[in-house]
Amino acid sequence: MCDGKRESSGTDPHLTRWPPTGGAGSEGGSAPPFADLPPLDGELAVDPLSRAAVADDFGHHVRHYPRAVLHPGSVDDIEAMVRYCRERRIPVAARGQGHATNGQAQAEGGLVIAMGSLCGVEVRGDSAEVQAGARWSDVLAATLAHGRTPPVLTDYLGLSVGGTLSVGGLGGAAHRYGAQVDTVQELEVVTGAGTRVVCSPGRRPDLFHAVLGGLGQCAIITRATVALAPAPPMVRRYQLPYPTVESLTADQRRVVRDGRFDYLEGNAEPAPDGAPGWRYTLEAAAYHDGGTTPDDDALLGDLSFERGAEEIEDTPYHDFADRVAPGVDYLKSTGEWYDPHPWLNLLLPDTAADGFAASVMERLTPADIGPSGVVLIYPIPRVSLSTPLPKVPDAPLVFLFALLKTATPGPRVPDTRAMIAANRSTYELARGLGAVRYPVGSVPMDRGDWEAHFGDQWPVFAAAKRTCDPAGILAPGQGIFP
Repeated sequence: MCDGKRESSGTDPHLTRWPPTGGAGSEGGSAPPFADLPPLDGELAVDPLSRAAVADDFGHHVRHYPRAVLHPGSVDDIEAMVRYCRERRIPVAARGQGHATNGQAQAEGGLVIAMGSLCGVEVRGDSAEVQAGARWSDVLAATLAHGRTPPVLTDYLGLSVGGTLSVGGLGGAAHRYGAQVDTVQELEVVTGAGTRVVCSPGRRPDLFHAVLGGLGQCAIITRATVALAPAPPMVRRYQLPYPTVESLTADQRRVVRDGRFDYLEGNAEPAPDGAPGWRYTLEAAAYHDGGTTPDDDALLGDLSFERGAEEIEDTPYHDFADRVAPGVDYLKSTGEWYDPHPWLNLLLPDTAADGFAASVMERLTPADIGPSGVVLIYPIPRVSLSTPLPKVPDAPLVFLFALLKTATPGPRVPDTRAMIAANRSTYELARGLGAVRYPVGSVPMDRGDWEAHFGDQWPVFAAAKRTCDPAGILAPGQGIFP
């Protein structure tokens, strides 16, 4: 079930809604932070609890407090409030599930639009019209009822549609279908001028390509039409161990070239039994109908993993797609989910992937990523990534290399600031080798960094920003156009 707007009990002395149900001001008689508001189908929350909730994100180390939080009852509310804020130069940020890690969806002294109240999903044959506040878990539940699935899913399905389409949306099927943005057929957006526009590759393609992967700078996504693929009943999942980065990536390149797997990722975790170093795993999946299972010898026979330690299992497709959810529930129960998460996500050109990843992993200790940290490494062919703005290295094959750190308090784990400083140093080394950021993590960036990041797309992107967001109010937390 998707998020709805939060309702007041009427008894919380800290809770203030605007417009109020009676009287001429906010509770306590003080002047409201927003005056002369347009009529709204939803509600505007100005109470401290609502504002504090959106002044935080999954990173839990950046806190920018807005003046108000909009729970839209319709897209009309978003249009009206963006126009209102444009006229007054009030910053605006759209927030999905708040899973960014560096304040990207925050707006100090501004308006945060909590998109979770717009969460409808309508399946239409081989596509689905999805409101931006829907979570991918909601989308999958709706499409599976019709035997369909989004072709690319992120590992964690608790993310919002608008959130992942604003950055790119990578997952284990990206080697075949590209990023999630590459599966979008049409968008409905509200620009920074407060205008609702429907755009697609054939209708306002300039706006369409400025929004997908555009980090919320030009418009707020309110609805997306995404392509669907047939959903397999079952998945045969392989977890294959490797002793080194180089042995892992060699087999990843092999299986990407021939396309033998439907899903392909890879990760690193501390070596078992207290041994020094890291153990690497190629995670792959072959889809099947539950009758005839895939031929393991044909899929694995020429690979160089450590025989005898592999894990192979069959699981229903939904359980495989949503397999991260139980781990998230566990981390929430222990409190680790609420620790700081200063992530670093990089896209490396193939020529630099082995040497760079190996050198980083040689210096990295388990404490450097925290007790619930994760390291990801897996390849994506450049030809699959066709949307212009999610920047990727200019190479035929790129590797996602992600240090998903958790700064769990303790004497052995570096503090958040030290982790962020390490992120910046690692990013600078990677950038010198032709890498770019996948921009969901925690790396200090100035305008010069962003210009370098977008490269030849920067003039086009900056022009779209001036045209679509003339007052420069959208997504200030990204720090791209200060």
